[in-house]
Formats: sequence, C-alpha cells, structure tokens
Amino acid sequence: MKSYTTISLGCKVNSYEINSLIASLKERGYVEDNENPTVAIINTCSVTATADQKSRQHIRKLINNYPNAIVVVMGCYSQGQHKFITNDIKPNIVTGTSNRNKLIDLIENYKPGEVIDITDDKPRLYQYEELGITTYSENVRAYLKIQDGCDNFCSYCLIPYRRGRSRSRDHETILKEATSLVKNGYQEIVLTGIHVGGYGKDLESDSFSSLVKDLLDIKDLYRLRISSIEESEIDDEMIDLINNCDNLANHFHIPLQSGSDTVLKRMSRKYNKEQFLNKIRMIQKACPNVAITTDVIVGFPGETEEEFLETYEFIKECGFNMLHVFPFSSREGTVASRMPNQIDPRIKKERTLKLIELSNKLWDEYTKKFVNKEVEVLIEQYDNKNQLNIGHTSNYLEVKIPDLENKTGKIVRVTYKK
Repeated sequence: MKSYTTISLGCKVNSYEINSLIASLKERGYVEDNENPTVAIINTCSVTATADQKSRQHIRKLINNYPNAIVVVMGCYSQGQHKFITNDIKPNIVTGTSNRNKLIDLIENYKPGEVIDITDDKPRLYQYEELGITTYSENVRAYLKIQDGCDNFCSYCLIPYRRGRSRSRDHETILKEATSLVKNGYQEIVLTGIHVGGYGKDLESDSFSSLVKDLLDIKDLYRLRISSIEESEIDDEMIDLINNCDNLANHFHIPLQSGSDTVLKRMSRKYNKEQFLNKIRMIQKACPNVAITTDVIVGFPGETEEEFLETYEFIKECGFNMLHVFPFSSREGTVASRMPNQIDPRIKKERTLKLIELSNKLWDEYTKKFVNKEVEVLIEQYDNKNQLNIGHTSNYLEVKIPDLENKTGKIVRVTYKK
C-alpha cells in the first residue's frame, strides 16, 4: 500500500505547503501511515540557527526511522544547504522552495539508490508556484496562502535569499479557494504568506487591501484574520476596512523588531518610530478594542543598554498587548552577521526575559478590560476530558466554556472570565 508521513517545521506557510502535497498524495491513492510509510516528507525551516539544527536532526531521524521509505526534503533550510544535505545526509529527493509541484511524479517514478536534487539556486527569479487548491486547517479555522517570498532584505534575515522575491498568487484563485473553504464549513480564514502585506506589489492592478476587501465580501464568511502585516502596508483603505467591516478580526500582528531608531536603521527596516506610532494610533482609533501584538528582536549587534531601554519604553508607549520576543540569531550570509559588537548571549537572555515579563503584564492588563463583559466566541475544539468548549474571540482572547455538549464550529456569546 502506498503511504506517507510528514513533518513540517517553522511557519504556517510551511504547514500549508506540506498539506498541499498531502492532498496530491491522497489523489494518487496514498494513505497516512506513521509506522511504516513508503514516503516520508519534511518541510524544513531556516529562520534561526536553531531551526537549521532541528531541520538536520529531523532529516536524519526520518532516514533512520524509515529506512524503507523514500525520504523527501524541501523548504528554506534545504534551499540554502541542499548540496550538504545531498552529499552528507543523503535523503532520496531534495528540493528547496521551488519545484515542489514536481515531487509527486518524482516519488512515483523513484528508482532505489537514486539521490535526486532538483533545487534551483536562483530563488530571486522564482515565479509563484501554485500547488493546487487545498486547505491547511485547525478545525474551523483554515489557513490560506496568498503570496511567497520577500523583498525587504532586513539586515538580519535570510528569507529573501531562501524564498526569493515577493510574488503574489492569482487574485481569482485565492477568492475561489476562500469561497470553497466557506462552503465547506470553515468559519475563519487566516491569510498567510512569507510577507503577507507585500501581496499585489508585483501585479499591475492589485493590492493587499483590495484583496482583503474582496475576501470580506464573501457570503457567510464569519471572520477573516491577517497573520502578520508590516506598518507601511496598512494604508487608508485598510484603515477603512478595520473601521467598517465586522468580519475582519480585531487583532493585528505588526512587527516592530526594535523601538530604537538607530537600531532600526542598522536592521534596514523601512520606518522610524514616529511613522510606526502614528500608524498604531490610527488603528487604535478605528478599532478601540483592537489587540495589537508584535515581534521584537533583542541583542541586535551593537544594541546598547540605552537602545534596549528605548525599545522597552516605546513598546509601552505603543500600547502593544503581547510581544513575541526573539534573541538575535546571527545568520551567515546576512549583513548583520558581519557587524561589529555582537552581543553577549547572557545579555541577550537577560533582555529577552525582561521583555517576556513586560509582555505578560501587557496581556494581563488588556484581558482585564473584558472581564465580566459579553464576548462572541468561535468554538474551535472540544476538550472531552475536561468537558470544555474552547475558542477565540475576534481580538484573540482564548475562552474556555464548561459544557456537556460539543459546540465546535458554533458561535456563542458568553460572559468573559479569566
């Protein structure tokens, strides 16, 4: 029997892509088998040095655990390290962040003993690769990939080199898939991509805001959520949608990375503190109960104590509600890896802990505002053991509701309790 097992490391985009391959495998008659599969596929990640290490470990683990399987490696780590993987680890089939639509045929026609590497070493020339209409879902929530790649070239990031230039998926194909998701019962759609807000910049007459507007118009779509968006990509049309569209989630993840203008300049970010704060204030004015979360990198090369404290205070000034904190990870090949004054790991750890503590405080303060108030919750799963319906509000408050009845997929109104 033809069978498969898969591993996806890193972001939701990777999960979406591997689920596309799973859909194609199922069309060819494959079934899931985590004990003795005929095919084992891994989608690797390379966002940090730790992600590289995990990718190597998992590739070797697949080879060791499934000696009779065709082991297939793809993703960001293999894009940059495919020669090492092919020559030293020796899986059966290797590609990077393109040519994934060729994998099923390669698997079907694989001959024992072959080591096949179809990685294209020119990712900046990639076109958008359509893997077919599919779904990556978590019960009632489905993820929808709308673009790939990035053109920002932040000084610390490998992604533009591994994923290639920003390229958008066809507008009508996105709408078709979204409509199909809604008809199939998915209540919430999460837009995902490597640089989601970059959608449309490579197209003549399209934009991220216009795509969002069309998606919000889909009949019976309960909620549209944006996974992450840069400050500069929230234009006046997007602010208008935030102000007027009830089915646009009241939660925005807007990466800051640093609250110091000098660090932002070294990072090659495309904004300064004043621009960023003005956009945050516009969103908060359009949607007073909005939850705004962010990413912050600590210990960037040359980050002084004063620059870190500047970031700490700016986070409070912006009124963020939660932080995703990352200690700087030097990536060979980036500008930042060659910068002087690399920060001691001990200092990075101390600063990370300080921001995590601040994040916990900010989230606690935000959630307190909703205690004893009625909230609307999309039930996403049921905990049989504890008899709880679990879901999220539009602004991403997690709510657990004691109930003997499983109400997954239903929308309920309850009084919020922490």
